[in-house]
Amino acid sequence: MNRRRNLHSLLFGATAIVFSGAWVAPARHQRTAVPATALKTATTSAVKTDPKSPMSAATKAALEAFKSVVRPLSHPMALEDAFRSYFAFKSAHPDQVTKPYLYFVDYGLPSTTARGYVFDMNALKIVEGPFTVAHGRGSSTSQYGIPTRFANASGTATTSLGLYVAKALYNFTGHTGGHTYGAVGLRLEGESRGFNDKAMARGVVAHGAPYVTPTRAGRSQGCPAMELARAQRLLPKLADGGVVFLFAPDANWMNNDQWLNASAN
Repeated sequence: MNRRRNLHSLLFGATAIVFSGAWVAPARHQRTAVPATALKTATTSAVKTDPKSPMSAATKAALEAFKSVVRPLSHPMALEDAFRSYFAFKSAHPDQVTKPYLYFVDYGLPSTTARGYVFDMNALKIVEGPFTVAHGRGSSTSQYGIPTRFANASGTATTSLGLYVAKALYNFTGHTGGHTYGAVGLRLEGESRGFNDKAMARGVVAHGAPYVTPTRAGRSQGCPAMELARAQRLLPKLADGGVVFLFAPDANWMNNDQWLNASAN
């Protein structure tokens, strides 16, 4: 049975795009992951949602604002997937997305590449980025490679792909090289069913880490960790209502994530 929602208007600079009567449902199109040999050549994406849908208009506006400055990308759908997922979730759960910030990471790129951004989705501006971001040690065989394994289970130390809602800040304590360190931490609620919805139970959070530098990122326990000083600046902006979207050209996730494949009826 179709359900309909009245959606909040979203302001893009001086232009307001009003969402009304949209219901999010999984689309049935199939998409193919890009092989590792092609990762460096894929740079941008094209809108493939229904051009008459309100979600497509918002996605297109965001793509036009960012596509020329966010690169390289590991897959031509990377930005479109991030923005469509953001607007789909915001449409369905406007009470949870109370801040305009989106933390996007392209895990199809190696950890020696700056692959993280924080976007202001109201002003359509980059708050910060690109910058290096860690992936889970269970997701790659080498310390500074491209992650290829993603899981949602405890004990895997893997990155979990999909959309998260940023929750509360807290004092994070980590361990690296036999030493303990402290940093700001940000709790994450995974909203991609079957792909990251165990993140809170696993303790997957965003945090600062000394093993992340401006030129490369070591491996975490599955957390999208960033440099210590950067975390101090950015994570308070995201806390309590921002969105995190972790992308990789993984075929199973790309074809089955409920938000990534959302459409408006």
